[in-house]
Amino acid sequence: MLILGIGNILQKDDGLGIYAASFLNANYMFLKPVNIINGGVEGIHLLNVIEENKHILILDSIELKDESGSIYAIPAQELSGYGLNNGGAHEIGIIQCMDMLELQGKEVPTAMVLGIVPSEVTFDIALSETISDAFDDYISVVLQYLEKHGIQHSKNTKQTSLQEIIDRARDPSRKMI
Repeated sequence: MLILGIGNILQKDDGLGIYAASFLNANYMFLKPVNIINGGVEGIHLLNVIEENKHILILDSIELKDESGSIYAIPAQELSGYGLNNGGAHEIGIIQCMDMLELQGKEVPTAMVLGIVPSEVTFDIALSETISDAFDDYISVVLQYLEKHGIQHSKNTKQTSLQEIIDRARDPSRKMI
């Protein structure tokens, strides 16, 4: 299982996927192998990573006409062909990677996009109050998804807060994941 956090931390709520991946990495241990990657805005440059995995959980903000903070689980294959460009160029790259594998006759991994509708996508290294308030629910949905796929978790003794994760993003000398 690969957990792939994507987004742009320089654009407020668009960085949700990165913060969520970092939060999971800092606060949980998984009883089966789980690889957590900060995919940032790499998009098409993640083709090899996507090709090497059989099951991918993509964490991201996703622009849909719904209330900010609403959480969606959408199979990535359902997004294929939509030219998805609502939340930034990185989404095009991930979906295009899946399409490219299929066009090449290669096995396309099972992939789920776990998205949250953003409140503010603007230049700031932070999360809006709405998304910060929904963050625990979002993480809970991620953990439920993993459990549904046979991946149990336990909390680390030392916990890192969401605010600490965001503060790390503001300091380029500190590693996010």
